[in-house]
Amino acid sequence: MQRKNLEQIYKLLLERFGRQGWWPGETRFEIIVGAVLTQNTNWKNVERAIANLKEAGCMTPAGLKQLEIGELAELIRPAGYYNIKAKRLKNFIGWLFDNYEGRLEHVEQSATEQLRGRLLSINGIGRETADSILLYAFGRAVFVIDAYTARVAFRHNLAYPDSDYEMLQELFASNLPNDAELFNEYHALFVELGKRYCSRRKPKCTGCPLEHLPHTLEPEYY
Repeated sequence: MQRKNLEQIYKLLLERFGRQGWWPGETRFEIIVGAVLTQNTNWKNVERAIANLKEAGCMTPAGLKQLEIGELAELIRPAGYYNIKAKRLKNFIGWLFDNYEGRLEHVEQSATEQLRGRLLSINGIGRETADSILLYAFGRAVFVIDAYTARVAFRHNLAYPDSDYEMLQELFASNLPNDAELFNEYHALFVELGKRYCSRRKPKCTGCPLEHLPHTLEPEYY
């Protein structure tokens, strides 16, 4: 039943919104930087921060490594929480150079579960960010769970309100083909749905592409 529900939701979202072309980024490294910067902010702010890094000629592992943390924080100020995010980026860069000579092509050789564990060992890199890096930067078939995805899953009775990150991830992984391209598109469509209709406090059900599917308007759980 869940497989059928997930397939139906995907079809409805794709028909309404079309392909999203995620993740925005000219290089693998830019995608990783964006995954760190997008925490607790909107993408337009991230775009401004990334533009600053590009203008400063720093959008490479070596470029960020050479920056003082205060300089980095100032460049990414538009993304919000810039001091915290500068530390997280520096932590990632330190990890990359300590373990992989600063080269992402060396990171790519790691198996998915092994790489996920290593990413999660970096201070400031949580599950959503690690999985975004795996999916969007390295093309691994890992389904990203964010607040939008969780909210839609709960409201459409796909998961129990007390389901944690891993349980939600397993919902998608066990009921969909193990396909990175599919996971990419599905997650991006959930984000678009969330932004337009399934807001945190008060969902806008009228006109939602999932409006006619069974759903609940119970309080926020995630």
